[in-house]
Amino acid sequence: METVTVKDVHIGEGMPKIIVPIMGATLQEIKQEITEAKREKPDMMEWRADALSAGDNLEEILRVLAQIRPLIEDVPLLFTFRTYKEGGQKEVTLEYYDQLLNQAIESGLIDLIDIEFFTEKKIRDKLVRQASKRHVMVILSNHDFQTTPTNDDMLSRLKGMQDAGADIAKLAVMPRDAEDVLRLLQVAAKMKATYAQKPFITIAMGPLGILSRIGGELVGSAASFGSGMQASAPGQLSATELKNLLQMMHRYLQK
Repeated sequence: METVTVKDVHIGEGMPKIIVPIMGATLQEIKQEITEAKREKPDMMEWRADALSAGDNLEEILRVLAQIRPLIEDVPLLFTFRTYKEGGQKEVTLEYYDQLLNQAIESGLIDLIDIEFFTEKKIRDKLVRQASKRHVMVILSNHDFQTTPTNDDMLSRLKGMQDAGADIAKLAVMPRDAEDVLRLLQVAAKMKATYAQKPFITIAMGPLGILSRIGGELVGSAASFGSGMQASAPGQLSATELKNLLQMMHRYLQK
């Protein structure tokens, strides 16, 4: 499996990388979250632009992006606008989603971009090609807040993301019981052993999913999300807790 390097961060080798989401509704809240997040020394920050109160205003998102990029300094920045159907906070048109991601890519202000895998294929593929031309790394993602699909379905989604040009594939599911969590870990291990050409991220959400958030190094999941001032998904550990647990796992796995 290849690694993906963003600035000085090598995703896909060593301990899973820690991504802290920025979820503020206003510029002032975002600035506060960035200040707190930097204290954790994360590998990456994710700006969830859909959390902005004016997240349905393209010009305002770009204005805020231009102001927060210098504050993040050298930490790689992942730009995400999570759609409502996949757990986001704003319900927008496909045209708006396309225009926003297009302009975020062209802005020169981001290092990675999240593109939802089940976006209309023509638009998704266009955005992937555009990001590649601009040297913006692509995370193709899918979030299932209702269930944990079958093993074959989960594996098919991860492979499909990779085939569609993802630099990193991301799959998040909602477990109903412990067996669902174990199935996700099995899928991740199989992806790592058999199919992975690029890094991938697998997450089981909610309280049951904690094992998936801290056990990524064992099964191949290359990154995990740890909250700063606000969590971006149910079951998310704080960045401090996550770092401590990942470091402990890493020490034992290296013995």
